[in-house]
Amino acid sequence: MTRLLLIRHGSTAWNAERRYQGQTDIPLSEDGRDQVKRLAQRLSTERIDAVYASDLRRAWETSKEIAASHGLTVRPDPRLREICFGQWEGKTREQIEADDAELLARWYASPMDNSPPGGETLRAVVKRVGAAYQSIANCHPEETVAIVAHGGTLRVLVCLALKLSPHNYWRFRFDRASLSQLIARDDGAILSSLNDVAHLRSWEGLSPGSWESSSRSPQGEI
Repeated sequence: MTRLLLIRHGSTAWNAERRYQGQTDIPLSEDGRDQVKRLAQRLSTERIDAVYASDLRRAWETSKEIAASHGLTVRPDPRLREICFGQWEGKTREQIEADDAELLARWYASPMDNSPPGGETLRAVVKRVGAAYQSIANCHPEETVAIVAHGGTLRVLVCLALKLSPHNYWRFRFDRASLSQLIARDDGAILSSLNDVAHLRSWEGLSPGSWESSSRSPQGEI
């Protein structure tokens, strides 16, 4: 059995502007760094044996804050990167609808076989995230591992762990700087907590309900 702490990175400027980030390497914003400090403080008393992270800056910065309080070195894994949105990265959904409405509709309807221009299909994401999940779980039996990644990545990982069709990935929600827990077992996985943001609710500047609206676009990381 491996206990996986699934962590989405803190906020960025593009999150605030509701732009598709994908694999564009955007750093945390000031708000994001504050969120991450609160999350790291919450996790400081938890047993964590290893920390893996996407190598994109927003996830990497988040992971280093968490690893520091445990004296750990973060292990980068590019397979945990967000979905690549190609030419859509940096644009809002409204801009994409104005420029590429037909392809956007096809992608929403069938992301497994359609991709943004210059981006990747959900099928490709499933392959790389599945490989990362299996290798991490196999390398850390009976240990607790923090995985710091992105909304799309974590949704896919949960679907694979629970043996659900990847088409269901939009049904799971991971707000920024959220904490979820997955127990990986030989006979299947158990999702024991999802999208916990209790550490943010007392944060000055987080108005009531703002964690409720921070992930309105399940198909893309905004």
